[in-house]
Amino acid sequence: MFERFTKDARAVVRGAVEHRDRSGSGSVDPEHLLLALLDREASRASFTLTALGLAPEERKESVRQALGDARRRAGLSQAEADALAGLGIDVSEIVARVEEVHGVGAMSGDRKDKEPWSGRRVFSRGAKDVLEKSLRIAVAHRDRHIGDEHFLLALTVLPGVPGEVLADHGVTHEAATRVLYGGGEARAAG
Repeated sequence: MFERFTKDARAVVRGAVEHRDRSGSGSVDPEHLLLALLDREASRASFTLTALGLAPEERKESVRQALGDARRRAGLSQAEADALAGLGIDVSEIVARVEEVHGVGAMSGDRKDKEPWSGRRVFSRGAKDVLEKSLRIAVAHRDRHIGDEHFLLALTVLPGVPGEVLADHGVTHEAATRVLYGGGEARAAG
């Protein structure tokens, strides 16, 4: 599959690995792919994000903050935290108590105090799902290569924190598809 990646798609994967390395995470996650997409300039995904209002640095910082907040909640999306609240479980109170005892970011899963990293670049199941979905989206649109725009579309259609954060910032699958392919192309979501 990687041989079908465009230069921009390969740059996003390299950027995701760099974000993973900086965060100390045990694997490359979908959130790292999103952060790497936000770093790109002059690519199809970056033009799409700009067209949908996510270009200014302040909005990018808002996405980064929302991803950081979810990481502090052990990766729970806001929808999951809200569902737990409906059951009487206050996730923010749990995070506050854990961080009071173990320090800020204790629930993030970062590996900063753990054994040295082996050098392998492990992709989480979620990141693999994004890459696989991007292939399916490219094929559905009859695109010969997988570009960073396909990663963006995959992130918007798959469940999880990145899709929720993007939707909260006006970047939905339908809107991104409309920018990239014109109207009526929602068939790629399946």
